[in-house]
Amino acid sequence: MFEWPDPFVWRAFFAAAGLAVVAAPLGCIVVWRRMSYVGETLSQAGLLGVALGLAANINLTLAVILAAIAAAGILTLLQRQQTVPLDSALGLMHHATLALGIVAISLVKGPAIDLMSYLFGDVFAVTSNDLIWIYGGGAVVMAITFFLWKPLVRLSLHEDLATAEGINPRLSRTAFDILLAVVIAVAMKIVGVLLVMAFLVVPAVAARPLSTTPERMAVLAAGIAFLGVILGLWVSLSSDAPGGPSIVIALCTIAAISLLAGSRRGR
Repeated sequence: MFEWPDPFVWRAFFAAAGLAVVAAPLGCIVVWRRMSYVGETLSQAGLLGVALGLAANINLTLAVILAAIAAAGILTLLQRQQTVPLDSALGLMHHATLALGIVAISLVKGPAIDLMSYLFGDVFAVTSNDLIWIYGGGAVVMAITFFLWKPLVRLSLHEDLATAEGINPRLSRTAFDILLAVVIAVAMKIVGVLLVMAFLVVPAVAARPLSTTPERMAVLAAGIAFLGVILGLWVSLSSDAPGGPSIVIALCTIAAISLLAGSRRGR
């Protein structure tokens, strides 16, 4: 006889599915602009936000969002300097934020902290308040992404031509970095700091061989992410494996099949 899933399972599903749809178009931009390392740096900064939230006794999601936005601002400044290559500066910030975050969390006084849940997420620990953050913040992110979609796509495909057409590259990049920071901050609860970029990038990679237009790629990425959420949660509930990593494994499996099918079709 069919048993209706427990409330925590429904919360996990709606949280992961909502985030999948919101993250898909941003993930496409990340892939086109080769920004995976930037995203990783923003996600590592989230640990500092966790430490800030615990120390100041404020909402952790809000604290992580503030820390990620601050990191996005620093990245904007790094992009303007010419002393060292950007990837070297990102490498410095990437490792520094991760180390500082772990140390800061360990020094926060209070109850014992499960660091693994922040590193790898716990989708089944999502609360009703988290769903409000995901769908409320997601609606704002989707609206801004829709408004900036054409400028972002043009900058991703040909920045010089887009600039000649009157698009402000700095403004668009800064806005995108902030949107990316918000999505990463919200996604931390589900897949954790170390896997959050996989949630963004892998569906876009899977959709790329099957797409002929940027819009089609974004839609397919959302669909693939949604499918990965369903498969990942099913695997997790069936085998008692961690939810976040199970979703990422499902997404990577779909991406591998898509890339293999795309390579065979291209022969």
